[in-house]
Amino acid sequence: MSAPIWTPSQQQIENSQLYDFKRVVEEHSSLTFENYQSLWEWSVSNKEKFWDLVWDYCGVVGEKGDRILDDNGGSMYGSRFYPNGKINYAENLLKFDGDDAAIIFRDEVGAERQLTRDALRVRVSKWQQALRDAGVKKGDRVAGYMPNMPETIIATLAAVSLGAIWSSASPDFGVQGVIDRFGQIEPKVLVTVDGYYYNGKVIDVLAKVKDVQPALKGLEKTVVVPFAGSSLDVSSLENAVAEDVFVDGFDAAEVYFERVEFNHPLFIMFSSGTTGVPKCIVHGHGGTLLQHLKEHKLQCDIKPDDKVFYFTTCGWMMWNWLISSLSCDATLLLYDGSPFYPDGNVLWDYTSAHDCTFFGTSAKYIEAMKNGGLAPKNTHDLKSLRAIASTGSPLVHASFDYVHDAIKQDVHLASISGGTDIVSCFML
Repeated sequence: MSAPIWTPSQQQIENSQLYDFKRVVEEHSSLTFENYQSLWEWSVSNKEKFWDLVWDYCGVVGEKGDRILDDNGGSMYGSRFYPNGKINYAENLLKFDGDDAAIIFRDEVGAERQLTRDALRVRVSKWQQALRDAGVKKGDRVAGYMPNMPETIIATLAAVSLGAIWSSASPDFGVQGVIDRFGQIEPKVLVTVDGYYYNGKVIDVLAKVKDVQPALKGLEKTVVVPFAGSSLDVSSLENAVAEDVFVDGFDAAEVYFERVEFNHPLFIMFSSGTTGVPKCIVHGHGGTLLQHLKEHKLQCDIKPDDKVFYFTTCGWMMWNWLISSLSCDATLLLYDGSPFYPDGNVLWDYTSAHDCTFFGTSAKYIEAMKNGGLAPKNTHDLKSLRAIASTGSPLVHASFDYVHDAIKQDVHLASISGGTDIVSCFML
């Protein structure tokens, strides 16, 4: 049998949050866990205790209520965690303040901007007030036809802070693809951009929005965020307003958080549509938050001040997964555009410049890098990089060797597997 291609040092193991969590569980259970397998077996045999310790260990903000689990007589169907709990996803992502960077964003033309945690709260506050003024309330749907940019996260957090439900699609989706998805959920507000950059081109979005609007029953307002256009003109759209006009007149205030039922809808996502119209998949505030915190902290070891990057669009569940890193007091590294424009180094130029600690991508991207002969270890400073995650398809053996040979030898490379149906990972 060949030797492992990577093994963590004992110091790396003992400095991890998973190791620290193991110690917490041992204190509460009076047990000793010799390895990961024994800890995992305890976690699935003691669901109530495990998830309650996750809640406490991860510092979840909310009210647990008087019960952890109603298991419906042992049946998964109909079981509910924290049936009397109250929580808000946005409150947990915005619980940190200060002038540290919450979001760093780069677009394809190389323009960068940052939002501190305090600045993010200010922007969310103004958007929240504007959405409330537009009539958005608990249970309403707000849809984003948006790139992977700060305003998408701002709109998301503002909507869900009110108990509204967020759903998003990437601007590269065609008119019918958007209608097939958003037409089912009847959003009250649609958030979009004028255009976006891809592979050196500016691609118009407003012409598609004009065709989408009539098919969205119940749509009352369209908010257009300027991004890639030379000048913003929304006159061709019904009940449309530019972002600056939408939030104009609202001063920064404390963000209000509507604490909703633990299972209250947070995100509406969609199946691929390969067997007909995409099917709606609904995820709740509490389950999404707890699962993501468990994955980020215990399995990805994301810590305060880490820099977390995932190459994704807003039409993929990895975007929802990525933004939850804010609840770990980490910094999000957002990029929108082609990963190979102007060349294959663009993502490494960006992430290495900001000391990325967690780099997420697809197996196809790694294969394309290999075929292109790229070797970031020779051209970039990757001293901060601790983990690389690959998903979308299984990572082939040759790509494992390539990553350790051409990117970084001492890096935890994980071929992960998740799904829209759980907005998280089956294997991490």
